[in-house]
Amino acid sequence: MNKQTILIYDFSILFKILFEIKQNLNFEIHEVKNDKDFSNLDKNKLGNYVIITKNQKDSLFSENCIVFEKLPIKINSLIEKLSVSLLKKKYNFQNDIKLKKYKLDLNSREISLNDIKLKLTEREIKILVYLNESTTAQKIENLQKEVWGYASDLETHTVETHIYRLRKKIKEAFNDEHLITSEKNGYLIE
Repeated sequence: MNKQTILIYDFSILFKILFEIKQNLNFEIHEVKNDKDFSNLDKNKLGNYVIITKNQKDSLFSENCIVFEKLPIKINSLIEKLSVSLLKKKYNFQNDIKLKKYKLDLNSREISLNDIKLKLTEREIKILVYLNESTTAQKIENLQKEVWGYASDLETHTVETHIYRLRKKIKEAFNDEHLITSEKNGYLIE
Protein backbone atom coordinates (compact mmCIF):
# COMPACT_ATOMS: atom_id res chain seq x y z
CA MET A 1 0.00 0.00 0.00
CA ASN A 2 2.85 2.35 0.65
CA LYS A 3 4.80 1.46 -2.47
CA GLN A 4 5.31 4.32 -4.91
CA THR A 5 6.58 3.98 -8.46
CA ILE A 6 7.59 6.25 -11.30
CA LEU A 7 7.19 4.81 -14.80
CA ILE A 8 9.33 6.57 -17.36
CA TYR A 9 7.69 6.18 -20.76
CA ASP A 10 9.81 6.51 -23.90
CA PHE A 11 12.26 8.86 -22.16
CA SER A 12 15.48 6.84 -21.85
CA ILE A 13 17.80 9.70 -20.92
CA LEU A 14 15.65 10.61 -17.91
CA PHE A 15 15.53 6.97 -16.84
CA LYS A 16 19.34 6.77 -16.99
CA ILE A 17 19.72 9.94 -14.91
CA LEU A 18 17.25 8.80 -12.23
CA PHE A 19 18.69 5.29 -12.25
CA GLU A 20 22.09 6.72 -11.34
CA ILE A 21 20.67 8.44 -8.26
CA LYS A 22 17.99 5.87 -7.36
CA GLN A 23 19.45 5.23 -3.88
CA ASN A 24 18.57 8.85 -3.04
CA LEU A 25 14.96 8.58 -4.23
CA ASN A 26 11.97 7.60 -2.11
CA PHE A 27 10.21 5.84 -4.99
CA GLU A 28 10.94 3.03 -7.44
CA ILE A 29 11.62 3.76 -11.09
CA HIS A 30 10.90 1.61 -14.15
CA GLU A 31 11.46 2.24 -17.81
CA VAL A 32 8.57 1.63 -20.20
CA LYS A 33 9.55 1.78 -23.86
CA ASN A 34 6.18 1.48 -25.60
CA ASP A 35 2.43 0.90 -25.23
CA LYS A 36 2.87 -2.88 -25.30
CA ASP A 37 5.32 -2.75 -22.36
CA PHE A 38 2.86 -0.55 -20.47
CA SER A 39 -0.08 -2.89 -21.18
CA ASN A 40 1.94 -5.89 -19.95
CA LEU A 41 2.74 -4.30 -16.55
CA ASP A 42 1.00 -5.68 -13.48
CA LYS A 43 -0.38 -2.34 -12.20
CA ASN A 44 -1.39 -3.91 -8.86
CA LYS A 45 2.26 -4.59 -8.00
CA LEU A 46 3.27 -0.99 -8.72
CA GLY A 47 1.37 0.58 -5.85
CA ASN A 48 0.77 4.28 -6.47
CA TYR A 49 2.39 5.13 -9.75
CA VAL A 50 2.93 8.15 -11.95
CA ILE A 51 4.03 8.06 -15.57
CA ILE A 52 6.55 10.55 -16.92
CA THR A 53 6.76 11.22 -20.62
CA LYS A 54 7.97 14.01 -22.86
CA ASN A 55 5.00 13.82 -25.25
CA GLN A 56 1.29 13.88 -24.45
CA LYS A 57 -0.19 10.43 -25.01
CA ASP A 58 -3.75 9.39 -25.68
CA SER A 59 -6.07 8.13 -22.96
CA LEU A 60 -3.94 5.03 -22.35
CA PHE A 61 -2.64 6.59 -19.14
CA SER A 62 -3.77 10.21 -19.04
CA GLU A 63 -4.88 10.30 -15.37
CA ASN A 64 -1.47 9.26 -14.03
CA CYS A 65 0.69 11.14 -16.47
CA ILE A 66 3.12 14.04 -16.07
CA VAL A 67 4.30 15.51 -19.36
CA PHE A 68 7.61 17.36 -19.47
CA GLU A 69 7.45 19.41 -22.63
CA LYS A 70 9.69 22.23 -21.41
CA LEU A 71 13.16 20.86 -21.01
CA PRO A 72 15.70 21.07 -19.51
CA ILE A 73 14.42 20.96 -15.95
CA LYS A 74 16.47 21.11 -12.77
CA ILE A 75 16.74 17.75 -11.02
CA ASN A 76 15.49 19.21 -7.72
CA SER A 77 12.39 20.61 -9.46
CA LEU A 78 11.81 17.28 -11.17
CA ILE A 79 12.03 15.27 -7.94
CA GLU A 80 9.82 17.76 -6.12
CA LYS A 81 7.16 17.56 -8.84
CA LEU A 82 7.28 13.76 -8.79
CA SER A 83 7.02 13.63 -4.99
CA VAL A 84 4.02 15.99 -4.98
CA SER A 85 2.30 13.92 -7.68
CA LEU A 86 2.86 10.71 -5.74
CA LEU A 87 1.54 12.30 -2.53
CA LYS A 88 -1.64 13.38 -4.33
CA LYS A 89 -2.09 9.88 -5.75
CA LYS A 90 -1.54 8.31 -2.34
CA TYR A 91 -4.06 10.66 -0.71
CA ASN A 92 -6.70 9.88 -3.35
CA PHE A 93 -6.00 6.14 -3.09
CA GLN A 94 -6.41 6.24 0.70
CA ASN A 95 -9.81 7.92 0.36
CA ASP A 96 -11.52 4.90 -1.10
CA ILE A 97 -10.29 1.44 -0.10
CA LYS A 98 -12.78 -1.35 -0.65
CA LEU A 99 -13.24 -3.60 2.36
CA LYS A 100 -15.86 -6.12 1.31
CA LYS A 101 -19.12 -4.12 1.17
CA TYR A 102 -17.57 -1.23 3.12
CA LYS A 103 -15.53 1.81 2.12
CA LEU A 104 -12.46 2.50 4.22
CA ASP A 105 -11.09 6.05 4.23
CA LEU A 106 -7.60 6.14 5.74
CA ASN A 107 -7.39 9.93 5.56
CA SER A 108 -10.42 10.55 7.76
CA ARG A 109 -10.04 7.19 9.55
CA GLU A 110 -13.61 6.11 8.84
CA ILE A 111 -15.33 3.00 7.64
CA SER A 112 -18.67 3.53 5.97
CA LEU A 113 -21.56 1.69 4.43
CA ASN A 114 -24.25 3.64 2.61
CA ASP A 115 -24.75 6.75 4.78
CA ILE A 116 -23.45 5.27 8.03
CA LYS A 117 -19.91 6.24 9.07
CA LEU A 118 -17.85 4.93 11.94
CA LYS A 119 -14.71 6.65 13.25
CA LEU A 120 -11.78 4.31 13.87
CA THR A 121 -8.50 4.60 15.70
CA GLU A 122 -5.24 4.41 13.80
CA ARG A 123 -4.61 0.92 15.19
CA GLU A 124 -8.08 -0.28 14.11
CA ILE A 125 -7.37 1.02 10.61
CA LYS A 126 -4.05 -0.85 10.55
CA ILE A 127 -5.77 -4.07 11.66
CA LEU A 128 -8.43 -3.78 8.96
CA VAL A 129 -5.95 -2.92 6.22
CA TYR A 130 -3.63 -5.77 7.18
CA LEU A 131 -6.44 -8.32 7.33
CA ASN A 132 -7.97 -6.98 4.11
CA GLU A 133 -4.66 -7.43 2.26
CA SER A 134 -4.26 -10.98 3.60
CA THR A 135 -5.66 -13.91 1.69
CA THR A 136 -5.48 -16.34 4.61
CA ALA A 137 -6.29 -16.19 8.30
CA GLN A 138 -3.64 -14.28 10.27
CA LYS A 139 -2.26 -15.59 13.51
CA ILE A 140 -2.00 -13.34 16.55
CA GLU A 141 1.80 -13.44 16.23
CA ASN A 142 1.58 -12.05 12.67
CA LEU A 143 -0.70 -9.23 13.79
CA GLN A 144 1.59 -8.44 16.72
CA LYS A 145 4.56 -8.21 14.41
CA GLU A 146 2.97 -6.41 11.44
CA VAL A 147 0.49 -4.09 13.16
CA TRP A 148 2.16 -3.49 16.54
CA GLY A 149 5.79 -4.23 15.75
CA TYR A 150 6.05 -6.59 18.76
CA ALA A 151 8.29 -9.62 19.00
CA SER A 152 6.38 -12.87 18.61
CA ASP A 153 7.56 -14.25 21.97
CA LEU A 154 5.72 -11.51 23.86
CA GLU A 155 2.84 -12.69 26.07
CA THR A 156 -0.06 -10.30 25.58
CA HIS A 157 -3.75 -10.19 24.83
CA THR A 158 -3.51 -6.86 23.01
CA VAL A 159 -4.56 -8.30 19.65
CA GLU A 160 -7.57 -10.14 21.01
CA THR A 161 -8.68 -7.07 23.00
CA HIS A 162 -8.41 -4.74 20.00
CA ILE A 163 -10.22 -7.15 17.70
CA TYR A 164 -12.96 -7.68 20.30
CA ARG A 165 -13.50 -3.90 20.61
CA LEU A 166 -13.36 -3.40 16.84
CA ARG A 167 -15.92 -6.14 16.25
CA LYS A 168 -18.15 -4.58 18.91
CA LYS A 169 -17.95 -1.13 17.24
CA ILE A 170 -18.75 -2.61 13.83
CA LYS A 171 -21.67 -4.60 15.22
CA GLU A 172 -23.13 -1.52 16.94
CA ALA A 173 -22.75 0.72 13.87
CA PHE A 174 -23.57 -1.69 11.04
CA ASN A 175 -25.17 -4.70 12.78
CA ASP A 176 -22.45 -6.87 11.23
CA GLU A 177 -20.96 -9.64 13.35
CA HIS A 178 -19.13 -11.36 10.50
CA LEU A 179 -16.69 -8.86 9.00
CA ILE A 180 -13.78 -10.13 11.10
CA THR A 181 -14.00 -13.82 11.78
CA SER A 182 -11.96 -16.08 14.03
CA GLU A 183 -10.64 -19.34 12.72
CA LYS A 184 -8.37 -21.97 14.13
CA ASN A 185 -5.44 -20.34 12.34
CA GLY A 186 -6.26 -16.74 13.29
CA TYR A 187 -8.35 -13.78 12.12
CA LEU A 188 -9.77 -13.16 8.69
CA ILE A 189 -11.97 -10.64 6.91
CA GLU A 190 -14.78 -12.42 5.10
